[in-house]
Amino acid sequence: MSVRLKTKLSLGLVFLFIVIVLFGVLGLFYINQLNKEGRQVLQNNQESLLYCNRMLQSLEDLRTDKNALSVFSDNLKRQQGNITEVGEKEATDELTKNFNEMLADPADSSNYVDIRRSIYKIQDVNEQAILRKNTIAHQTAENASNVLTIVFTILTLVSFTFIFNLPGVISGPISSLSEGILAIAGKNYKKRIYLKQGDEFGDLANAFNIMAGKLDEYESSNLAKIKFEKSRIETIINQMRDGIIGLDEKRNILFLNAVSEKLLGLKEAEIIGQYAPDIALKNDLMRTLLRNDPENKDLKIFADNKESYFSKDVLDVTTNTEIIGQVIVLRNITPFHELNEAKTNFIATVSHELKTPISSIKMSAQLLTDLRVGQLNGEQQELVRSITDDADRLLKITGELLNMSQVETGNLQLKLQAADPAKIVDQAIQAVTFQAQQKGIRIQSSLAPDLPLIQADVEKTSWVLINFLTNAIKYSPDQGVIEVAAYRAGDKVRDKTGDKVRDKAGDKVEFLVTDHGRGIDEKYLPRIFERYFKVPGSHDRNGTGLGLSISKEFIEAQGGRIWVSSQLGEGSRFGFTLAAA
Repeated sequence: MSVRLKTKLSLGLVFLFIVIVLFGVLGLFYINQLNKEGRQVLQNNQESLLYCNRMLQSLEDLRTDKNALSVFSDNLKRQQGNITEVGEKEATDELTKNFNEMLADPADSSNYVDIRRSIYKIQDVNEQAILRKNTIAHQTAENASNVLTIVFTILTLVSFTFIFNLPGVISGPISSLSEGILAIAGKNYKKRIYLKQGDEFGDLANAFNIMAGKLDEYESSNLAKIKFEKSRIETIINQMRDGIIGLDEKRNILFLNAVSEKLLGLKEAEIIGQYAPDIALKNDLMRTLLRNDPENKDLKIFADNKESYFSKDVLDVTTNTEIIGQVIVLRNITPFHELNEAKTNFIATVSHELKTPISSIKMSAQLLTDLRVGQLNGEQQELVRSITDDADRLLKITGELLNMSQVETGNLQLKLQAADPAKIVDQAIQAVTFQAQQKGIRIQSSLAPDLPLIQADVEKTSWVLINFLTNAIKYSPDQGVIEVAAYRAGDKVRDKTGDKVRDKAGDKVEFLVTDHGRGIDEKYLPRIFERYFKVPGSHDRNGTGLGLSISKEFIEAQGGRIWVSSQLGEGSRFGFTLAAA
């Protein structure tokens, strides 16, 4: 039959109490008066110690024994009525205060330390009193020294037995429990504590083992759930038509899906965990994917027995704003390219087929204005003028669509030759002079002396400059002024605020068209050269939104650069540079 820890402590205390009583009886035999007074004192002090020990034990059992609180309260009341020593009242009052604080919030164990400290003070006061009075009694009862020495020797041996055995009974299980708790804190849920004791420590060890088992069971089930989710995500990723590559924070390969394996010509099992840049040394596509390309152009890859197109997206994987990896996604946009190519071919065909009948309509309208055909009245002349304007507008639109189809299909043909910038400017101004005169707009040209010849396609460069001038006339107020300038790049060109706009080496020629219209809002400037883009509020119903986009393609195809600067309410400046011949 196992002995409970509380029983062990109680037996030890009872034995100690019996020895003390025996010591008092023997003392009474020799010193009747001293024994009479001392026994009462010792009894009071011993009761205080007993109350303290019971309160300490009750404090330890608060979480497991429902009656522990009432036992503690009962012993505290007894201690309050058993104050016999100097300082014992203060310590008891302090204990009462701490106990009341604990009653206010039983779930809060933060004041357990204060309660223990108060109990230890009471114990110290009573133990010191016992020792002090024992010394007095020993001095007074010298005649009983032989008997008391024998009893004291026995008491000392018993005390040493308690000193050497009792701490081990308590500290051993506590050390094992501490070791187990640290193991659990380290996520070692396999840890178990085996105490061959049937006392409270044995119960605590069994409870610990049950807790560890539950944690181990939860950890295993959670791991299984994570593995299931991982398998499910891998299945989803492998079923996607997009190529997906996962990298960790050190750019090591985490995973590839089936599409990525096919595109890269690599197997996931062979490169998993390897450093991606090392793989890129022998794989051109991987090298392209790892390269930071701000333009993010579509990738042409041979896949599915044909040339396919993919767009690359790089997604950062973050946690608490810290990047812990990347996912590279290759989206298959081949169907969109095929549709776009079909659209481009359709537009090119339709535009080409429409150009001839529209030209015939324009020619017929011009013949109607010939007096040899017949005299027209005012209404008829207005109708012919409207037909001519609409035909010109349709010819312009079909021309822009044809140019754009050439750009999209890569069939843009350039006739690069050494050209005179001044002639290009004059040709553009002559083309829009009639349109400017209708609004009373003056076009001022400023050409730097000794301009070098440029390497350019004269027709397409003039087309760009004419497009700039046409837009400037459209958005300039009546009776306004438009400036056209050509400078050797490197000459200082200043705008209305006096700030320098360009300052480069003089191996290029810069063309500028400046108007003083309402300008363009800054937020629209990044999109001004996009296809079909029109500035909101421009009320331009006749344009296609392709002119500036085509201009950009024409200039960049010749190795030049195009730009725009504008301030709302002050006008706009469009420009481009071309290399000298």
